[in-house]
Amino acid sequence: MTILVTGATGRVGRHVVDQLLQRGAKVRVLTRDPAKADFPAGVEVAQGDLLDIDALRSAFKGVRTLFLLNAVTGDEFTQAIITLNIAREAGVERVVYQSVFDADGAVNVPHFAVKSGAERMLQQMGFSATILRPSYFIDNELMIKDAILGHGVYPMPIGSKGVAMVDARDIAEVAAIELIRRDQAPGKLPIETINLVGPDTLTGPDVAKIWSELLGRPVVYGGDDPSGFEQNMASFMPKWTAYEMRLMAERYVSHGMLPEAGDVERLTGILGRPLHSYRDFAAEIVRAA
Repeated sequence: MTILVTGATGRVGRHVVDQLLQRGAKVRVLTRDPAKADFPAGVEVAQGDLLDIDALRSAFKGVRTLFLLNAVTGDEFTQAIITLNIAREAGVERVVYQSVFDADGAVNVPHFAVKSGAERMLQQMGFSATILRPSYFIDNELMIKDAILGHGVYPMPIGSKGVAMVDARDIAEVAAIELIRRDQAPGKLPIETINLVGPDTLTGPDVAKIWSELLGRPVVYGGDDPSGFEQNMASFMPKWTAYEMRLMAERYVSHGMLPEAGDVERLTGILGRPLHSYRDFAAEIVRAA
């Protein structure tokens, strides 16, 4: 049967598609503009989005398993609700959902609260689901690399509690493994939640030190005050999004994103290899600079 991948053109979704193909899965993607979607041969492309009811119904034909990834948008929750309802209508009950770390804790951060609501839908509507809860994405650093490389400042206010940053490639590979496992299961599997974290829990000063060592010159941590971060984000994204990013940063400072006991070991067991580290990712950026 076919696995439907939403969010397939994004930084996680593209890797999910590749990982599924490597495992011999039949993959269909839903995208607004197929002409701009450069997917490998063998991928079925369905045109539409998560608020296009007719397109969703068509995309779900012949599908047994869904990878649901919503972008952080103003209507993210509506997209999730509609998609899960159409999935159930189509008889699709096997789902891997990309949520966020501590979704039910950071209730004041809009996209955390949204994902907590979607998790509750999956549970109460009887889906057979794996809920993936990734921590801060390591490749978020691509947005701020100019500040690091050009100005010697690490501007992301992640605080001193610690954040176990995760690589998008690790997220995607775990997602693909879970999609295959659920798709091939002879019957309905129970809901499981997996925290997706990196191998190291780092503070703001820790990250600045890594960059200093890799660059051979000082990089300083910009501090915990998120107001400047919000202002910078608002220069290239909608103000409501920048404010949401500020609320998320405040959560990093107040609570961190700390792995639970056994999270790293569980992930390395699933993947059969070590997790990608922050230092290695940063080194790739430095080599490419």
